[in-house]
Amino acid sequence: MTKLGMAINLTRCVGCQTCAHACKMQNNVPTGMRWNRVITEGCDVPDGALGEYPNLYRTYLPIACQHCENPACQKVCPTGATYKDDQGRVEVDYDKCIGCRMCMAACPYNARVFNWEDPVRDPDFNYGDKSVPVRQKGVVEKCTLCRERTDRGEDPMCVACCPTRARVFGDLDDPSSEISKHLAGKKPTQLLAEKGTEPQVYYYE
Repeated sequence: MTKLGMAINLTRCVGCQTCAHACKMQNNVPTGMRWNRVITEGCDVPDGALGEYPNLYRTYLPIACQHCENPACQKVCPTGATYKDDQGRVEVDYDKCIGCRMCMAACPYNARVFNWEDPVRDPDFNYGDKSVPVRQKGVVEKCTLCRERTDRGEDPMCVACCPTRARVFGDLDDPSSEISKHLAGKKPTQLLAEKGTEPQVYYYE
């Protein structure tokens, strides 16, 4: 059994948003939506700062679906639209999604978006990987760990495009994988670990 996950080095993250834009382009994400976002911790605006001048500082936190081993979203989905696949990814079957948004309410990471209207894109055509399904109005969508790319043995686009190499992707259950070697000897953390969702995305410094 494979358990795909990601490790993010917060020391290397410079808040450039490349991961967010790469995700958007790869997955044909509509205007006004993001599956992958980078927040400035402790600030209510992007690139804000903490402290008092001239001793200012900022830290960044990339957030997307955590592809939890024990996903709260899956438990509340009434149709089975949210599911764990054989690679350990949390995915959405858009044909089964009835737009009840129970998964959005259950997710402690605010990691899903909802198509309230017919998706709008700028430019006004579909873009990104041709294998990515086009989502219709009335469904929930989120990070898929770039399922189409990772099924081909490629890294998710956010990993491939990160200019500081802050992200590592791979099989958490394989001790010989790059991600397992990367995390060995470190003290990684998980977002909201106390919720019991067991995220497969790890953060470290």
